[in-house]
Amino acid sequence: MKTIKSLLLAALSLLFYGHISAQAIKQKEVVFKSKADSITIGATISSPVKAGKYPAIIIVSGTGPQDRDGSMAGTKMFARIANYLTPKGYVVLRMDDRGVGKTTGGYRYATTADFALDVLGALQFLKTEKNVDLRHIGLLGHSEGGAVISIAASQSKDVAFLISLSGLASNGLESLFVQNENLVNTSPMTAVDKKRSNEINRLMFATAFQYAKSDSMESKLNAVYSYWKQKDDLYFKSLGIEHDHFRFPIWSYVQQAIGPWYRYFVSYDPRIFLSKVDVPILAINGSKDVFVDPVNLAYWKQYSSAGQQGKVTTILLPNVNHLLQACQTCLPAEYTKLGEMPDSTLDAVVKWLDETVK
Repeated sequence: MKTIKSLLLAALSLLFYGHISAQAIKQKEVVFKSKADSITIGATISSPVKAGKYPAIIIVSGTGPQDRDGSMAGTKMFARIANYLTPKGYVVLRMDDRGVGKTTGGYRYATTADFALDVLGALQFLKTEKNVDLRHIGLLGHSEGGAVISIAASQSKDVAFLISLSGLASNGLESLFVQNENLVNTSPMTAVDKKRSNEINRLMFATAFQYAKSDSMESKLNAVYSYWKQKDDLYFKSLGIEHDHFRFPIWSYVQQAIGPWYRYFVSYDPRIFLSKVDVPILAINGSKDVFVDPVNLAYWKQYSSAGQQGKVTTILLPNVNHLLQACQTCLPAEYTKLGEMPDSTLDAVVKWLDETVK
């Protein structure tokens, strides 16, 4: 009976805590303008109910059009972050990407630099909120969002701190090399096809980098591929294997590469922006992240002015993937089976915020 009573009390405590947490948050939908062109951005602001001035955080998404909740692989990463940080005394703004939800524009026509202008629009809007401490507004970026917040922070003195969650701090070309080799090397391809895939990927990425600012990029990519394909056909015949199952998606790759986002991204150099950023930075990566390699943690320190001043804190989480989930195989196919990031990761963020920002 004592055990049952204890369990009931524990359950009631959890329900009470959940009720208090929910009551400690108020949310409102807002719309504001980007600092770029005529984009209108839809967002949600989560705030503590109690009156006062609070530090504020803008959440910035990674590659691909995402909604304000950060709906990925069955999780709602950004909504979870907002709901976790707000009861701890932080205002959190999360927004729909271009062409998603209540945000206008087309995602496919924008670059990482354009996304930074959207963030600066969010920053200007937050400065009009009465419960925001204007001295303590920071940016939290996931994946490519790490590059976005680096650009935005380099362009505004109003950014007080940065938080990178699996955030990019390497240059665009290197990140493409490393990311794709991670994905290829952990795939079920044969050793021969892994070799071929890594070879053509590197060749195409390097060509895209070389001609990123050229009108001839499309013809150059096709010419380089044709040259490689002739050599590769001879190589495959020399192996004496009956069927060739390897295919490089040349048409779709070229169409992506000649677009504005890819041209900007492959040329992206974080040192240009991070060298101007001297605010405190927290960078967290999973050791099994195949999209943003953990080596990026070192770059946050190496490239930023903040790093030179000892104001960068890095945390490497063992056996954790790109979505900051504790993982087994840690491959993308597993993501939908793993649930949300654990409280311990968000506790580390709160601890750093309390010590650094408040």
